[in-house]
Amino acid sequence: MSAAPILQVDEIAVTYSQLIPALRGVSLTVPSGAIVALLGGNGAGKTTTLKTISSLIRAERGELTSGRIAYRGDPITDADPWTLAERGLVQVFEGRRCFAHLSVEENLRLGAFVRRPRRADLEADLEHIYGIFPRLKERRKTLAGYTSGGEQQMVAIGRALMARPALVLLDEPSMGLAPQVVEEIFETVATLNRDDGVSFLLAEQNAAIALRYAQFGYVLESGRVVTQGKAQTLLGLDTLRDAYLGSGNPGAGGTPGRSRRLRAQLAI
Repeated sequence: MSAAPILQVDEIAVTYSQLIPALRGVSLTVPSGAIVALLGGNGAGKTTTLKTISSLIRAERGELTSGRIAYRGDPITDADPWTLAERGLVQVFEGRRCFAHLSVEENLRLGAFVRRPRRADLEADLEHIYGIFPRLKERRKTLAGYTSGGEQQMVAIGRALMARPALVLLDEPSMGLAPQVVEEIFETVATLNRDDGVSFLLAEQNAAIALRYAQFGYVLESGRVVTQGKAQTLLGLDTLRDAYLGSGNPGAGGTPGRSRRLRAQLAI
């Protein structure tokens, strides 16, 4: 990993409908060539953070009220989503959101058009994706709506990769998938990071698997970063294990006491 960050988020605050606060001073860094995990339960602000970075928050009546976001050193706070995609910053949504009435291959092809590729380049990129996900080649003519949840997640990631991204915002990749499929998805993320140099900011409730593959992690509670540190350090925290690795309730909101204990264990 190089020292220069590919993404820098500084003290961003977001409200919905000019009334409901969602993020309160969130800051994070994604070094170039890194996998960074964004952890937390339902309602912690993970998806809002990703959509704010990709400028998609405005489509949901969300507003960035303060703070700064920089991608590859350039401010992108007011950038349009399609401009960011052209520059290599793409998002894979929670729940996959494939076009159910289109085939697997048609879904993949849609991801490339932000680059306006030549036909030969498009075909080469398709073969590259099929090399990453051989199962998609077998299912390439099948309507995406008739594929399994794991296959749809592969389609969603493959569609993003067709844009040749430098940074992928990956939202809840394990949601609703069998453990074996989750392992396969995360192994693919690790391979793309190692072999192709793609950086990832991945939002996950499954802290155990996210921190196995990430180098660094942030924990959100109620729209704030309450803990951050190296992945192995976070995995060693008793309070994090209790909250997100099975002993606690991952869907519950955070408590001030838990936040203080997490900070104390990291001495932040």
